[in-house]
Amino acid sequence: MNVHRAFKDQLFEQFARIGKALANPHRLELLDLLAQGERTVESLAQETDMSIASTSRHLQVLHGAQLVEVRREGLYAYYRLSDERVFAVWQSLRDLGGVRLAELERVVQTFLENRGALEAIDAAELLSRLQDESVIVLDVRPEEEYRAGHIPGAHSVPLERLEAYLEHIPANREVVAYCRGPYCVFSDEAVALLHSRGYRARRLNQGLPDWRAAGMPVER
Repeated sequence: MNVHRAFKDQLFEQFARIGKALANPHRLELLDLLAQGERTVESLAQETDMSIASTSRHLQVLHGAQLVEVRREGLYAYYRLSDERVFAVWQSLRDLGGVRLAELERVVQTFLENRGALEAIDAAELLSRLQDESVIVLDVRPEEEYRAGHIPGAHSVPLERLEAYLEHIPANREVVAYCRGPYCVFSDEAVALLHSRGYRARRLNQGLPDWRAAGMPVER
């Protein structure tokens, strides 16, 4: 084997480590959750309906490929994405699937069958609307994700608390709800509830990590 061949074999083997780490649906979901902010193993296990042992094994694979970092505090291990490029890889994979995989569109239509009736707003328009204060923004993710970072001026209203929060929303203001990403169902359900109560409401067509990656302002 010549030296060039040996170099290329070893080079692409290292790149393949990342591909192997990503080639699992549970690990992709973990990356999607960690894009919202740092989480404990226990929190991730609860969110993904996996055992703590299984969640830990998947995180160890991601850690071995340098896609996540871990810090320990007492008895707990806290995981986070190693840097913003990890989200960029997941975002590219997600968006490529949305364009190239017809089966993905069928899955979305099956489980989010009313999405076509829910008008969406993009990040640029929302930023403009925030500057003229003509819209109320609701972050319907869990509160810990809101605390890790949110759209400036957004109100933390996890989906399960939205019904009780309606009395604080003026009936004459348009509402925009957002959550984790383009396939997150929280914002769809929030907008559907707001419509049923007579509010003008739209969903942000992407999530907080996409907003951040686009260079939009984020508060903590």
